[in-house]
Parts: sequence; structure tokens; C-alpha cells
Amino acid sequence: MSKLGNLGARLHRGEVSYDFIGHRKIWYGISILITITAIVGLAVRGLNMGIDFQGGAVFTTSNTAVSTTAAERYAEEASGHDAVVQKLGTGGLRIQIAGVDTGKSDQIKDALAKDLKVDSENINADLVGPSWGDQIANKAWQGLAIFMVLVVIYLAIAFEWRMAIAALVALIHDITITVGIYALVGFEVTPGTVIGLLTILGYSLYDTVVVFDSLKEQTKDLTKQTRLTYSEVANRSINGTLVRSINTTVVALLPVAGLLFIGGGFLGAGTLNDISLSLFVGLAAGAYSSIFIATPLVADLKEREPQMKALKKRVLAKRAQATADEEAAEARGTFHDDEDATPAVVGPRDQTAPRGGRRRASGKRR
Repeated sequence: MSKLGNLGARLHRGEVSYDFIGHRKIWYGISILITITAIVGLAVRGLNMGIDFQGGAVFTTSNTAVSTTAAERYAEEASGHDAVVQKLGTGGLRIQIAGVDTGKSDQIKDALAKDLKVDSENINADLVGPSWGDQIANKAWQGLAIFMVLVVIYLAIAFEWRMAIAALVALIHDITITVGIYALVGFEVTPGTVIGLLTILGYSLYDTVVVFDSLKEQTKDLTKQTRLTYSEVANRSINGTLVRSINTTVVALLPVAGLLFIGGGFLGAGTLNDISLSLFVGLAAGAYSSIFIATPLVADLKEREPQMKALKKRVLAKRAQATADEEAAEARGTFHDDEDATPAVVGPRDQTAPRGGRRRASGKRR
């Protein structure tokens, strides 16, 4: 068995563990800091919405020797708007200009044909109206809202309302971070971005449900024992699924990282960035939130219940009594490590008769 597999088995059996629940205030602080940074980036820079959301035109040219930088300058001069230019594998260019209507697109097309030194008939123009973009945006928000409602209802039925609230907070946490990263980086938001966002929300929810299922199983009849509190059982659930969560996250991130850093960055396929960035950031944030946010939040909510408060008092009282008994035993000199050990002080009456015979008094035989 590999070292990671051996560690996973030991974590599952409870032989080793890390106190995630005990350090939950640290994780909360980190998440709040990241979320504030994302919100500030969103408020200051805003999102770079694609033409599918705000309307515009996309011009596709035939093979040309003009660089993307020069083509971007020509497009901005011809349209008066910001332009996004990408090099295609055929040697042509994809020029995207937002806020362009049908009447102006013909003028821009003629100007581009002159500047790029290509025939105007070899430039294809695709227009997207602003009303269509607004409709797409509204449908995206409606789909996200319906998804959230269904998630809360399902988790409340399958588990309990506290877990549903914790999962919802984790999902909002993931959405905020992903959207904030898009605002800070400046990548274009397209329908592919929305698809990627919904995909990572499903993945994040899956990872959270795995931990919740383990927690539900281990907390059955929890109040009938006095060895562990709810938070300690929750921490055991996280540790039991930790290696599994790490493995699935790494395996999922590797191909997405290939799309983002190699395909979109090194090879220059910019059209891959809109979906790969949302997947990469969302997968990482989803794995983080399922371990450091969702389960600790459930433990906080559960520990507020009267029966869980009473359980915690009983557990702590039993541990305090056990500690006091051990200290008293040490003071009497009769402390031993296990129940089967030989007493520290052995008197004449404590001596055991030889095997196979009875105890015989000392002295002369009469």
C-alpha cells in the first residue's frame, strides 16, 4: 500500500487526525478575507461580459499576416468600442466588439477589410442583439436560483435543515470566489462560463454530501454515549474522507489545468479560458469549502441544540472525573497502565498460590 493510501486508512480508522473543527475560526477568517477581496474586485473592476450577454458583433477573417495587437487597435478605431481579438488555427482572426448594432457593423467590416488587407467578402459578421443578451443573462440567473432552491430542499429532506444551510453557505462561498476571480483577472464571461459555474457547484455539492453522509452515519444514537461530542464526531468524519477528497480534487484539477494553462495560456486558445477558469477556481474552492466551511458550520449549529449541549457537559464531566481518578491513583502509588497489570504494591495476601496446589503455611510440618 502506498504512503498516501496507508495515511487514508489510518485517518479512516481514527488512528491519526487533524482538528479541523477546533481550528474553524481560522478557516472562517480565511474565507471571509478571500470573500471580501472577491467582492471588492467585483465592485471596482466589474465583470467583462461577453457579447452573448450585452450584445455586439463577432467578425471572423480569413488568413492574414496582421498581428492580434494591430488588429485590436484597428477594430477599436473603427468601432469606438473595446475589442477582443484572438488568433485562429487557420491563420485568421476572431474580432469581438461589444455594443455594435446592425447599421454600424457594415461600416466596421469595410474598415477592417481595408486595414487587415483582406477582401470584405472573406470577413463573416455575426450579430447578437442586446435583448437576446439580456434574455440569456436572466435565464442564467433563474437557473442558478432554481438550482439553489432544489439543493436546499433535497438536503433538508435527505439530512436535516442545518446541513442544508451549511451546504448553501458553502455554495455561495464558491460562487463569490469564482466570480471575484473573473473580475480580478478580467476574463470574458460567456455562456461557457455559466456552464462551468454550474458544473463546479454540482461537484462542490457532491464533495460536501460525502462528508455529510459519513457524519450522519456516525452520529446515530450519539446522545446515548459519553465518549465523544458532536464536534469530535464531525472532525472524525472529515478526517475519514480527507484523502478521498484530495484524490478526487487533484484528479479533476489536472485536465482543467491543462485546458487553462496549456491550451488557453501556452497555446493561445483563448476561447478555452471562459470555461476552464471557472472550473479550476470552482473545483479548488469547492474542495476547500466542503472541508473547512460546510462541516464546521454544521458542528456549530448542532452544538447549539440543548441535547448536544447536555451531551458535551456529560462528556467533559466524565473526562474530568477520569483525570481526577488517575491523579488520585498516582498519588496512592497504585496507578497502572491497564486493568490486567500486576498491582504496584503486593502484600502477603496478594501472593498467588502455585499452579496446581493450594497455599501452604510456612513452618515445620506437623
